[in-house]
Amino acid sequence: MHGSKRLTRGTILTDNRHVRVRFAPSPTGKLHVGGARTAIYNWAFARANHGTFILRIDDTDPTRSTEENTQIILRAMRWLGLDWDEGPEVGGDFGPYRQTDRMQLYRDAAQRLWDEGKAYPCFCTPEKLAADKAAAEARHDPFQGYQRTCRDIDPAEAKRRIDAGEPYTLRIKVPLDRGDVVVHDAVHGDVTFNARELDDFIIFRSDGTPTYNFATVVDDAMMGITHVIRGDDHLSNTPRQIMVYEALGAPVPTFAHISMILGPDGKKLSKRHGATSVEEYRDAGYLSDAFVNYLALLGWSLDGETTIVPRDVLAREFSLDHVSKNPSTFDPKKLDAINQAYYLAMSDREFSERVLVPELRAAGLEPAEGDLAHDDAWYDLLSSILKPRTVVAPDVVEKARFLYQGNEVELDEKSVEKNLAKAGARGFVTAATEALEALGDDAWHADAINAALEALPEKLGVSKRKFFGAVRVAACGNQVSPPLGESLELLGRDCTLARLRRAEGIAAE
Repeated sequence: MHGSKRLTRGTILTDNRHVRVRFAPSPTGKLHVGGARTAIYNWAFARANHGTFILRIDDTDPTRSTEENTQIILRAMRWLGLDWDEGPEVGGDFGPYRQTDRMQLYRDAAQRLWDEGKAYPCFCTPEKLAADKAAAEARHDPFQGYQRTCRDIDPAEAKRRIDAGEPYTLRIKVPLDRGDVVVHDAVHGDVTFNARELDDFIIFRSDGTPTYNFATVVDDAMMGITHVIRGDDHLSNTPRQIMVYEALGAPVPTFAHISMILGPDGKKLSKRHGATSVEEYRDAGYLSDAFVNYLALLGWSLDGETTIVPRDVLAREFSLDHVSKNPSTFDPKKLDAINQAYYLAMSDREFSERVLVPELRAAGLEPAEGDLAHDDAWYDLLSSILKPRTVVAPDVVEKARFLYQGNEVELDEKSVEKNLAKAGARGFVTAATEALEALGDDAWHADAINAALEALPEKLGVSKRKFFGAVRVAACGNQVSPPLGESLELLGRDCTLARLRRAEGIAAE
């Protein structure tokens, strides 16, 4: 590293008029809910300010970062609909956009600080550092960080020791007269850190790799990042990063540290609370628009009341001054309600094309390719009755399965026991069969079916609950099904009558 190298690619931008933000995940695992919300806020802030949204892969952890994880993150970002303006697969003028491809830039930047006397080599071993820390604690020294042992080593001696092969790290030289570090945070307001508590921290390790607090600042400075929007677990890193910005002579961006997301028990959201990764929610059948809407509300609000915030509204109205500094609680029931609201806002045809048919095909109830079993009107009718009863996409499969079981529908045992096994059930089914037989194919629609059945309970001297419970189980196989008239219309006349006649032989007299 020692020499007179300078930055060879990129430049530290000083024009902050154009908003530039970045989302920089580490590919050490899947994209989780907290990271997804951070990405959403960065994307929305860029869009609302006609700025640039950058995706950068911070993959400098060689033991955990994998290409597979990178691809998982990219897939999750695409599913969320968070299109990036610069980054992997897109390119841009400030790449590369993977940290492993930027190592020379970090070396050049570190060398420049070394040459300018703003950084210095440290030869202290781990044992020496531990001993110094223990001594500081024993004497109750208020400063217990690195004791700056190597800060004033003569450059010639340092060169001799390096040439001799002695391991060393590179530390930044924090000015001894530096006053308090004030972070002007767009969420928390001004946050003050005592500069006297900052030691000369390492910016390059002895193995030749940069530390996070150095590499991320070099990247942000060279990419012209104007706003750093990230989780508040990074707030404690910020004063050190500001020291690096100042040493590089780069503008310090505006920071916005967003609060953590808690589970219903008030503890940090984790796997014990259920699904945590974006792909788990995708696979569970949530709509990406609804998921983005919900995550955006975990710490931000449009007006304190509005729950449904479409993507275009979020991209137009998002602002940091509406971000709360208080932790948010992940509420699965609220997510479900928002997802269902997005379904209800669809037309029957849209619901059919986007949700119903794809799910039926995936479940093997409809052909995977080619013509469907029914016409558009049939799927539209099914959509109209399933849409209000769907929370997540796979719900439609179980609610529609009875329509695909032919003349001998699978009968739910508990439903049979509670309905068809009760005294008089056979008479209910027989009466329904006779009434429906009177309807021709041309009259086989929900209104006519309901009208034919409506008066029968009173004629039979039985409650509607008992009568319709028996008929529903006989025709649909379960006491819980979509509205009966529409269900029988979808089944068709022949199938409905065949199921009812079969049930006559099962029902109790």
